[in-house]
Amino acid sequence: MKKFLSAAALVSVAVLASGCSSYNISQPIAPVAGAVKTDLKADVAVGGPISGQSQVNILFGFIKFGGDSQFADGVTYGAESGSGMSLAAFDPVSSAKAAAAFKAVKSSGSDLIVAPRYEVTVQDYVIFKKVDVKVTGNKGNINNIR
Repeated sequence: MKKFLSAAALVSVAVLASGCSSYNISQPIAPVAGAVKTDLKADVAVGGPISGQSQVNILFGFIKFGGDSQFADGVTYGAESGSGMSLAAFDPVSSAKAAAAFKAVKSSGSDLIVAPRYEVTVQDYVIFKKVDVKVTGNKGNINNIR
């Protein structure tokens, strides 16, 4: 019994003495992002209501199937612009919002959606998700930019 206890104590000391460690040095850096400011003003004519709808299916939380293949570009939905690598490609809600916005703008012949409002419905069935998005807003056409 004494041999067992001394062997267990020796193993315990060896395990505690050879634990894992990590080494980290933080180095302050200056951001590589630049801000571009312009004094341009857009004259936007606001028209009647427009809407668009999109749906996407997700399998295992990351495999998208079904859904649309055309998206509105240049709009961020709650994400900071210029924040480095974007994970929007893996976000089914953002891609469905962009597809719904594209459909609304394309079908109405407008340049943009004024005051867009999104209705997002997610039906989650553990390994399968169905995301439905409807966007409503007003038609916006740019007359000129000064």
